[in-house]
Amino acid sequence: MGRSILVATGWVATAAIATVIGLGAIRLVGESLTGTPGGVRSEAEIERALAAPEPAPTTSTTSAAPGTTGTAPSASSGVRRGFATDGGTAVAECGVGGVRLVSWAPAQGYRVRDVDRGPDDDVEVTFQGATREYELKVRCIGSEPVAVADD
Repeated sequence: MGRSILVATGWVATAAIATVIGLGAIRLVGESLTGTPGGVRSEAEIERALAAPEPAPTTSTTSAAPGTTGTAPSASSGVRRGFATDGGTAVAECGVGGVRLVSWAPAQGYRVRDVDRGPDDDVEVTFQGATREYELKVRCIGSEPVAVADD
């Protein structure tokens, strides 16, 4: 009987150690995956990105409208906010000319199908995946960019 208890205790201790090691490994792998470009970004990471100089917008498969240039001059340095969907992320800014998309990036497995970068009353970006599509539409309410439902 004493030997059975010793074996059971050893088995439970080994299982507990293996579980702790496994959870630690999962955490390390998860942190390395979410820290990569296109991974999930925390609110703090988005805030740091917003504080950094303006990045060049991601190019998409659609071309710019005729008569527009590659980069629109910033009418002001208004309020910027980051938005995230399962299909991708975008940063929008409110200024004198209305709202404009500052940058956008599709999530892994998605591509940018359509972009209306503004400035305008509202802007939108559509992320297309194999089985799902996400449309992000943003408007200025006051002087702050806010995601809104599609009309």
